[in-house]
Amino acid sequence: MATQEKIAAVSELKERFEGSNAVVLTEYRGLTVAKLKELRRALGAETEYAVVKNTLAGIAAKEAGIDAFEGQLAGPSAIAFINGEFIDAAKALRDFAKENPQLIIKSGYYDGEALDQAGVDRFASLESREVLLAKVAGGAKGALSKIARTVDALRIKLEESEGAAPAAAEEAPAEDAE
Repeated sequence: MATQEKIAAVSELKERFEGSNAVVLTEYRGLTVAKLKELRRALGAETEYAVVKNTLAGIAAKEAGIDAFEGQLAGPSAIAFINGEFIDAAKALRDFAKENPQLIIKSGYYDGEALDQAGVDRFASLESREVLLAKVAGGAKGALSKIARTVDALRIKLEESEGAAPAAAEEAPAEDAE
């Protein structure tokens, strides 16, 4: 590969690193082209899974300020450049690796933090954003309905006490008249 081509490849990889929400480094030794195509499909449209040259990827990662892959760029490497939800992509990678042990998740980088394989697995075990938002909404709905019941009970109690006070006031003048 000519020097100009290498410079262009490093520049392109650097742009991918900088433009991604997260990246995950994998080793794909032994996976067929058909299996890699299946993995790309499983990752979805918002994740780009690219086979990379280790040296060029290392240079590009350093230029992008990512040091998560030092010492791990060996063997056949591919990187998932994630532009969508990291949790969804991490789940897709984990599930694919369970079915295809040739895929090895080495490390990742998300939200300014380097992740090891266990870190990527922790994110993969989280529920999706939609499920978490639904749980928050359900909790908020429960709290709001509890507040509404409390306010309604206070209103009823206040109406009862106000209703009792005028009735007592009406009885009092009748006693004074006697």
